[in-house]
Amino acid sequence: MCRTSVSCALVGAIVMATHVRARAQGLSAEELSAEAPATAAAAMQHDEPPQSNEQPEYPSLKITGFGDINYLSTHHAEGARGFTEGQFVLHMASALSPRATFFGELSFTPRADAGTGSPATAGFNPEVERMILRFDRSDRLKISFGRYHTPINFWNTAYHHGQWLQTTAVRPEMIQFGGRFLPVHFVGGLVEGAVPAGGLNVHYQGGVGNGRSSVISRGGDVGDSNGNRAWLANVFSKPDGLFGLQFGGSTYFDKVTLASAREFQERIVSGHVAWQKEDPELIAEVAAVRHEESNASVATWSHAYYVQAAYRLPQFSRLWKPYFRFEHIGIPKTDVVFSGVPQLDGTTAGVRYDASLFAAIKAEYRSWTRGAGTVRNYGGFLQLCFTF
Repeated sequence: MCRTSVSCALVGAIVMATHVRARAQGLSAEELSAEAPATAAAAMQHDEPPQSNEQPEYPSLKITGFGDINYLSTHHAEGARGFTEGQFVLHMASALSPRATFFGELSFTPRADAGTGSPATAGFNPEVERMILRFDRSDRLKISFGRYHTPINFWNTAYHHGQWLQTTAVRPEMIQFGGRFLPVHFVGGLVEGAVPAGGLNVHYQGGVGNGRSSVISRGGDVGDSNGNRAWLANVFSKPDGLFGLQFGGSTYFDKVTLASAREFQERIVSGHVAWQKEDPELIAEVAAVRHEESNASVATWSHAYYVQAAYRLPQFSRLWKPYFRFEHIGIPKTDVVFSGVPQLDGTTAGVRYDASLFAAIKAEYRSWTRGAGTVRNYGGFLQLCFTF
């Protein structure tokens, strides 16, 4: 038996929270079958976990839910203020066979125009965020089809919907849900895998599908907006010698057709480095977006980056995790596709407190400007987030 109740709680917290976070990010069928609670019990009792000869049943559905409640107060009015209800999210994973896995993600977001119009607008906007069917030939080769979070940078595939999963209260603005700088969603097919590569553990992803719709914050859910498919490539490494390190880069090509019927070639290049540990946690990303109008020779480049650092304090049962982030978005005035996309120079300083195994409280102070000559805004933000 554990000598103290504190040590028992810590063992359970680490193992169970790791299980839920991994399960929510959409792992393979084999990884989803791991039973972390049984491992936690075994760790506390110093006994071997019970062995089972039962054959797996298919389909094997697992559901994980997330929610968050927020309070915001800013010096100048910009966005919501006061108490706000965040997204209600459901992650669904189902092993269909030893080599086939389904993953789905649903979100319900409160609407600012609820109750208006005739008939009255519903209070929440439901959205199928991800719907993926994947076939695993081996670790080296996996093929999937569906609606993805575009593997265009680190954050978009490391942290899905569910604020409890990430350290901070909100995403970096360059990859925020509903944002326009990077294409958050992608509808099509993806080939991916990993090779040892002498301990470098190189992962690759290549995809083709529908690009942005005429509303550039949306993916092509009902078809491509033009006859030109988007394609992407993503390569990153997780070397054995530096466990917790990930670094890599992505590229994305598409043709964007605006509502005005003007067409632009779009090329995106990005890179990232992340140290995926709690003490410290370090993430840095940069992305550049090139737009060139068809039958024109003038191109524009927009860019964005962020740097985030966090550290889980060893004191107080490792429940406190302060963090800091700086982020920047630069948009030239001549970029027609990004007309209306706000610029940003912002800092965030905050702390996360894990109030229980599956609930956390985050408090942040943010300060930002929207380009040269704009008035600086600032404010305080509180968030209660949880998983169930």
